[in-house]
Amino acid sequence: MSLPSDEHESEGEPAGSERRIHPRYETSVKVDYANGDTFLFAYLQNISQMGIFIRTDDPLEVGTNLRLRFPIDGDEPLTLDGEVTWINPYREGGENINPGMGVRFVDLTAERREQVVELVRTVAYLRSDCDESDA
Repeated sequence: MSLPSDEHESEGEPAGSERRIHPRYETSVKVDYANGDTFLFAYLQNISQMGIFIRTDDPLEVGTNLRLRFPIDGDEPLTLDGEVTWINPYREGGENINPGMGVRFVDLTAERREQVVELVRTVAYLRSDCDESDA
C-alpha cells in the first residue's frame, strides 16, 4: 500500500494526522473526475485545503493527473486539477475496508485556493452541525 507523504514517520516527528498542516474533514461531497477520455463519479470521503480522498475499489495509478469537478448548489461547478499521490488498493476478503486514492490539488490560483477554502469551510460547518444534532 502506498501511503500519503505526510504520513511517513521520521525520527522525532509526529506521525499521520498530527503532522498535517491542514485539517481533514469527513464528508460525502460529490465529485466528477476525468483522466483523458475516462469520466467517473464518486463521493469524497474526506477533504482538506490541499487535497481529497476518493473512496473507490479501482484507484488510479500514483502520478495520474485528474480534472476534478465539484458541483456547487446554484453555481458553476468548481473545477480543479489534481494528482493521485497515494493509493490504498482493494483487496479480496475484507482485508482492506477503505480502498481509494489520495489526490493533491495542483496549480491552484489564488482565486481557486479561496474557493477550495470556502468549500472546506462549508464541509466543516455542515459536519459540526451534524455532530451537534447527534448529541
